[in-house]
Parts: sequence; structure tokens; C-alpha cells
Amino acid sequence: MGQRQRVRADYGLDAPGLVKFFMYAGTILGAGGIFLEGGALMIGHHSFLIHVIGNTMTATGCVFILEMWGMMFSSHYGKLRARDRLIDGLELKGDEQVLDVGCGRGLLLIGAAKRLKSGKAVGLDLWSQTDLGDNRKSATMENAAIEAVTERVEVADGDMRKMPFADGTFDAVVASNSIHNIYDREGRREAIGEIVRVLKPGGRVGLLDIRHTAQYAEDLRAMGMKGVERSGLVFWIFPPVRVVRGKK
Repeated sequence: MGQRQRVRADYGLDAPGLVKFFMYAGTILGAGGIFLEGGALMIGHHSFLIHVIGNTMTATGCVFILEMWGMMFSSHYGKLRARDRLIDGLELKGDEQVLDVGCGRGLLLIGAAKRLKSGKAVGLDLWSQTDLGDNRKSATMENAAIEAVTERVEVADGDMRKMPFADGTFDAVVASNSIHNIYDREGRREAIGEIVRVLKPGGRVGLLDIRHTAQYAEDLRAMGMKGVERSGLVFWIFPPVRVVRGKK
């Protein structure tokens, strides 16, 4: 018998609704543009307006399809590379307590747990289905089992604006494309405040996001974090992201 294929962890499709929109809209627009131009040529109709509309539809459809593939690549490969670089920056020794805010299916949570020996990685989430496909606690723990880190992982229900943890609990706090899901500015500031609160003195933070990263950096500085830096664009994830780092 052949060797059994290893089951791989599935960290979910990001923004599944948007991916489906790009797929369907791209296909319809692309096919419609080609059909419009082809039909006009068959009947000998050489209208400049039809030519422009057909080309515009086809080009827009191609852009949507490319964006769909970009997001698929990001979800299944690119975000793993971005994850590893972010975790590298924490300089973990192996005995830390690490919190992943908005952990989803465990991308950063499990990435951190794989670097720990006697430490613990804790995930916090409300389990929204909008921005991550099949987002559920059981899927996170399934991924932890596949990656053989179950004993170093815990998952909790909770709102990042009011975390169920004591002050100074964690040596490091990370987040990936989660804080921007709080749509009001004050709510995002509250989440940053909670991140600072639960960090131990000397603790590190690494926040990866597609938007609002300048605000995160501003709030971290205002709350006394040191060495706060905001990276350039990271293209492993689509749309591109930035990373904000700091130390308490």
C-alpha cells in the first residue's frame, strides 16, 4: 500500500462572500463582453459604442477573476508566509503566554504554539462567518490537532474590546485581519487598549491588517508602548497588509 497522504490544516478562505462575488461577476462580465462583441461581428454591426462596452465588460471581468485568484492564493499559501514572518518578529523563547486576538481557525494561534515548548497560545474570537469561511472553535482545535499542538492551545469566546483576561497575562499579543472588523474608531481604540492592558511589561505586540494600521500605531504610542513601528506593504496577502509592532 502507498504511503497515506498527510492531512493539512485548513485555515479557511478569507472574505468568502467577496471571493464568490469576484468569481460570479467576473465570469458573467467576461462572458457577456465576449458574447456582445462576437454577436455584433456576426451580424456585421460595427458600432463603436458596442465595442467599448464589450471591451470594458471583458476587461472588468478579467480583473475580477484575477482578484479572486489573488485572494485564493493569499488564503491558502500567502498568509502562511506572512504568519511565519510576523511570529519570527516576536523572538519567542518557548515559555511564553501568547494571545491571538480574533484567532479564527488558528492561523497565528497555531503558528505561535508551534514555537512554544512549555508556554501556551490562547485564541479569542466571536466566530463571525463574514470574513472567514467556516469560522468555528471546533475547526480551530481540529487544526491544532493536525499540527500536533493541542496541549499548547486554548480557545476562548470573547470580544476583543472587553477581554476576559487579567492585566499583564501575556508575553505577546498578535492579531491578523481582525481588528478592522470593528467598524467604529472608538471601538478599535478600545481593542488596542485591551491588548496593551493584558500584555506583561516587556511584552511584544504584532498586528497584521489590511487597513487602520496607522491608527493602531498611533494608539499604541499614546498608550505608552515603545519602539512602535509600522511596516511597508506586505504582498504575501491580498489585498496587501501592513504590520504594526511595539513593546510594552
